[in-house]
Amino acid sequence: MMRARSKRSWMDAGRVKFAYHCLPMVIANQMGWWIGNPVDFSVLWNGGAEATDISIDIDADAIGFGRLPARDCIRSNFGEGVITFSIPYLFRTPTGVNLWVRGPVNHPKDGAQPLEGIVETDWAHATFTMNWVITRPNVPIVFKAGEPICQIFPIERGFVESFRPIVCSIQDAPSLEKSYLAWHDGRDQVIADLRLGGSSVMADEPGQHEYLQGVDPTGSSVLDHQTKLHLRDFIRVDPPSEDPT
Repeated sequence: MMRARSKRSWMDAGRVKFAYHCLPMVIANQMGWWIGNPVDFSVLWNGGAEATDISIDIDADAIGFGRLPARDCIRSNFGEGVITFSIPYLFRTPTGVNLWVRGPVNHPKDGAQPLEGIVETDWAHATFTMNWVITRPNVPIVFKAGEPICQIFPIERGFVESFRPIVCSIQDAPSLEKSYLAWHDGRDQVIADLRLGGSSVMADEPGQHEYLQGVDPTGSSVLDHQTKLHLRDFIRVDPPSEDPT
């Protein structure tokens, strides 16, 4: 397991790497920890609904997670084009904290889509699996050793439910409306220029630098603005703590 990285190959491939100007995307890239694929293998799905309609080509002697045989760690269990990675780790979080289990953020893979789940890891005594659904029948889908196949991060249970979402008119907040309209007009101009001048125009987008620098519409700095996440690495503790923090 490793900290999720901020960079992506498709973002690096851009002519001026304009995607890195999107700070919300860069922060999301780093949100949590990756679990890497342990071994090279390929998947071929014939489009059928049965578990046997998927063939997984893995070297017979390959080692998977935790020194287990790779063929025991990566299987077709459920059918419907789904392959399952058996993650042999029992996670523990503080009371009231879940673990969001999903595919690597902003890390598209042609022909396969990661499925997401939220696990109550403060009490569950069972491991979880990471599942991917194959979306291209009759086309071999290759998974390389070391590529991330899972991204995990904690989320407080009940946090989303604590919100009371409402809808109101932006005209009820005149200062916010003024700032928004100024940004909106500048954005329209950038989009028009983008069609003429290419992706380099994005670097000069109005409002973009202010957000990157954490400056609000009044010109004041936002005290807790983040441009990078500083996550801790997983370390081995012996014996393991019974009260995770």
